[in-house]
Amino acid sequence: MGDKLKSLRTDKKMTQKQVADRIGLAISAVSSYESGTRYPSYDVLVRLAHIFRVSTDYLLGMTDKRNIDVTGLDDDEIELISQLVDKLKKREN
Repeated sequence: MGDKLKSLRTDKKMTQKQVADRIGLAISAVSSYESGTRYPSYDVLVRLAHIFRVSTDYLLGMTDKRNIDVTGLDDDEIELISQLVDKLKKREN
């Protein structure tokens, strides 16, 4: 979990302090999560997933699939995103 958390944090250009402030914990807690010496409580895990817009399963390493939150988008916008994802997947193959 630590590597995923650190990767998500750095991708969003957030510091450990910024993450800690958003979840209401000390920087040392975030550092411990990233180093793998400590695991977050269920409540903290859910808050982390919310901050980074991923599932708790993704954070825990139970899946490699990342989800995209499309809440608030209309059907046309969701379709546009789906088409973009499909196009990017074809480019990978």
